[in-house]
Amino acid sequence: MAYPLKNTFYTIGTVCLIMLFIGCSNHTKNKNDHQVFRYNEHSNIASLDPAFARTPQTIWPTNQLFNGLVQLDDSLNIKPDIAKNWVINDSTFTYTFTLRDDVFFHKNDVFGNAKTRKVVANDFTYSFDRLTSQELASPGSWVLKAVESYRAENDSTFVIQLKKPFPAFLGLLSMRYCSVVPKEAIEFYGNDFRSNPIGTGPFQFKFWEENVKLVLRKNPIYFEKDENGKQLPYLEAVAVTFLPDKQSEFLQFAQGKIDFMSGLDNSYKDEIITTTGKLQPKYEATTNLISAPYLNTEYLGFFMGTNSTEVQSPLLRKAVNYGFDREKMVTYLRNGMGIPAVNGFIPKGLPGFDEIKGYDYNPKKARELIEQYKAESGNQNPKVSIGTNSQYLDVCEYIQRELEKLGVEIDINVMPPSTLRQMKSSGELDIFRASWVADYPDAENYLSLFYSPNFTPNGPNYTHYKNVTFDSLYVKAQQISEIDERKLLYTQMDSIVMADAPIVPLYYDMAVRFVSKKISGLGINPQNFLVLKRVKKSK
Repeated sequence: MAYPLKNTFYTIGTVCLIMLFIGCSNHTKNKNDHQVFRYNEHSNIASLDPAFARTPQTIWPTNQLFNGLVQLDDSLNIKPDIAKNWVINDSTFTYTFTLRDDVFFHKNDVFGNAKTRKVVANDFTYSFDRLTSQELASPGSWVLKAVESYRAENDSTFVIQLKKPFPAFLGLLSMRYCSVVPKEAIEFYGNDFRSNPIGTGPFQFKFWEENVKLVLRKNPIYFEKDENGKQLPYLEAVAVTFLPDKQSEFLQFAQGKIDFMSGLDNSYKDEIITTTGKLQPKYEATTNLISAPYLNTEYLGFFMGTNSTEVQSPLLRKAVNYGFDREKMVTYLRNGMGIPAVNGFIPKGLPGFDEIKGYDYNPKKARELIEQYKAESGNQNPKVSIGTNSQYLDVCEYIQRELEKLGVEIDINVMPPSTLRQMKSSGELDIFRASWVADYPDAENYLSLFYSPNFTPNGPNYTHYKNVTFDSLYVKAQQISEIDERKLLYTQMDSIVMADAPIVPLYYDMAVRFVSKKISGLGINPQNFLVLKRVKKSK
């Protein structure tokens, strides 16, 4: 297939740009470094098509390339994006969006002589049709399952009607799956749109050598401005490397070769932070540590469809919950970068989180429950098995040691993450270590894991938990648009789950960022999304 000249790299200017990013000339790199934000992605990026933006490693770059109708701020409030305003009709479940008239696609030869064109409402019709098409098979097609219909009334008005009330719907529309894409580019590139993305975002695609280097360049016609009327973004470019292990990434950061690093890894956590979660003194002059609650709950799940008498027993499930010290676990195994999950499944930072009664450390109570289980079941040697990947082996081994002191034998099966996901989904593990990161900022997203019609493979109920009262409250909450009223039901549902104990909440995660002091304007948000349009870099 012949590609438009705009996306080839045979012009002198573009070759120089690539030379800059891959560091062919140290002099050039140093001279221009303040214009380029650099980070490493240790996981591979499979696609730059927003319809496949399922994982953080894909969401981060596509966030720079694309826009949707609405966006979230760092406090998870819904804000205008391409839609400048909207009206919701609660009686007909209809959302009417009015679009901005100054949003243009990235310049590219697929648009002919004009090189670009304005985004209109029909572009969202096309993008949503594409997202839900069986031919594309996007993992994000579920986002629109609550939608009855959508249509462009004119160039600036886009209307969506839902099948039934769904209060979290605007949050869903903020997901990268719902980005607008141009029909011209999809038709020209076909499947190769994954590596030739054209959007409306603050940065535009320039270069991608898969698993080696990704370069995005400032979009000179981006529509957003700062509070002083200055056009965003401030940076000239974003450069992403793909070193495969976190230790190498840390070394690059320590040497000043990348500007930012997200998360903690056992390979370097004690080197850069103390056991109390503070920056080690030798990094204080060069590095800022930013942390905030992350919408991620780490947990163990019991598969309720198993024949295991131990897993089927609420006594033993509660004993596991009481049997280890979450505070100590977070302090020593996560250097204090987490919040012990002694409440419910809903993490801090979401409406619906409340300090409900969960499970604190109570070995006396755990031992009593274990003895009661033995007496009632006749099983004097209870034994369970936990499936995990290597990243969480230390956590599972800690729980293993603590529970074995109380009389429960635990085997740990370590497997690759892909195998763990597959076996968790197919119900092959009696107990599995898992995480749930918010898809959208509403507690309904967490509670959907316990709604019985969502049994895997039809939904995210991996535990196959069922409670009739919970199910009725879940349905009732969908009918309520007022968040404060919904929150009361969310708290009630979370309490029901904790009482039945189909899971063992471990900790509510923290988003942790190590940022060069040359960088300003890089905030943090509960979904740990990377937003670079307001970032500046000093020399």
